[in-house]
Amino acid sequence: MTAETPGALDPLPLTGERTVPGIAEENYWFRRHEIVYARLLERCAGKVVLEAGSGEGYGADMIAGVATRVIGLDYDASAVEHVRTRYPRVEMIQGNLAELPLEDASVDVVVNFQVIEHLWDQAQFLRECLRVLRPGGELLISTPNRITFSPGRDTPLNPFHTRELNAAELTELLVEAGFEVSLMTGVHHGATLKALDAKHGGSFIDAQIERALAGQPWPIELTADVAAVTIDDFALTPDDIDASLDLVAIAVKP
Repeated sequence: MTAETPGALDPLPLTGERTVPGIAEENYWFRRHEIVYARLLERCAGKVVLEAGSGEGYGADMIAGVATRVIGLDYDASAVEHVRTRYPRVEMIQGNLAELPLEDASVDVVVNFQVIEHLWDQAQFLRECLRVLRPGGELLISTPNRITFSPGRDTPLNPFHTRELNAAELTELLVEAGFEVSLMTGVHHGATLKALDAKHGGSFIDAQIERALAGQPWPIELTADVAAVTIDDFALTPDDIDASLDLVAIAVKP
């Protein structure tokens, strides 16, 4: 991951719509996203990869370290310019995920992490992913698990989310779009994070959300615990999928 040069580039604002690196209070969420890139990175090795919804760009830059070519796509103009400046290995374009500006069968892998829950027409997006993939190509996709992210609610807790999914719903969407689902797995807390759950009143996540909503400086100990989280503190496993924090799927174009 590219280090920020002081004064060289302003970071993207932290709006709640995307996660960004380098912010202590955001580190838990950043690492929770980063683990999926790290664990699936080998599937991009030597491939032409599209990251649809590349956000801040750190993930596309990780992929660029192993892929033959990485195309980043985002709708937000400020994100596009940020990626072009900070991550020059990524070929960044601006466009609509419902109408991907690529030719049919032009990429080997489509990466879409923590994005589909933001989209109004999820089925159309998945059909577009199928269209731009070559036969045998893979869609790597992750999204918050509705069961654990917005428990007991009909509408998402996150105001930037339009529709959250559980594992069965994500599988159904992928199959209806024409994909074969080769893996459905999930992100879980490992031993260290389970210990932090216990330490912070039963939920490390809730402790962070409560402090963020309070609009006051975070306690030093909570900040330190959040800042110390690494990707190794998470586990990626298909076991107990409905209890996972985030769903992670690999879907193949026949």
